[in-house]
Amino acid sequence: MSTFQNIEVKRDQGIFWLTLNRPDVRNALDQTMLREIGLAVQEAEADPEVKVIVFKGAGGKSFAAGADIKQLRDREPLEALVPGMQGLYSQIEKSTKATVAVVEGYALGGGCELALACDIRIATERAKFGLPELNLGIIPGAGGTQRLSRIVGKGHALDMILTGKFVSGEEAHRIGLVQYSIASDNLNEKINEVIDPILKKGPVAIQLAKQAVHHGYDLSGDAAMWIEKLSQAVAFGTEDKHEGTSAFIEKRKPNFNNR
Repeated sequence: MSTFQNIEVKRDQGIFWLTLNRPDVRNALDQTMLREIGLAVQEAEADPEVKVIVFKGAGGKSFAAGADIKQLRDREPLEALVPGMQGLYSQIEKSTKATVAVVEGYALGGGCELALACDIRIATERAKFGLPELNLGIIPGAGGTQRLSRIVGKGHALDMILTGKFVSGEEAHRIGLVQYSIASDNLNEKINEVIDPILKKGPVAIQLAKQAVHHGYDLSGDAAMWIEKLSQAVAFGTEDKHEGTSAFIEKRKPNFNNR
């Protein structure tokens, strides 16, 4: 496992914990941290025992407070055309593993966009989501304009982006930005409640289901159904399918870990 400066990683029974670890600057996403996140995600992808990647922020006061503004100020126009943060978040969205963002405190700018790139978002009552980039004379550029509008609808997305307002965990749950909004005291219990069922699923099925949803979302109904059918055809040919169906018939729990 690699050694990192601005993040911490830990593997534990199929879970890859990735903690953003710059609490003194609210876990601002500087270039070093972004590079390390990319490397860590690659490590998780390469580990067949990992089923879930969990993103957290150190310190409890911030998930990630966006890009490092000092670095952002010096960026030139053509630098916006490189994959950068947008490319990293697309990598996370396309991960073959299930991804979960656990948000305590601020998730602003690039931090909010990181959470949006994950499959599942859990927020506590201390969470604050926002895309305040227009205050800096720029726009959300790491998928914020696109993922947010697809997740909460154009109206809520434009409201957040144009006003720059912060949305609480409870409000984020109401508009569909997060799937779960809970009290901080219940956070670990909720994380386990969400992750444990995923760990029991077939890893190939997790990957195929994710890709069917992502790639079919913006297609016509017929094209999307064809992607689903092809994905199912692949699943039918796997050892996971044989193990899962056999376990059901034999009234036992499936064992996907050795497959």
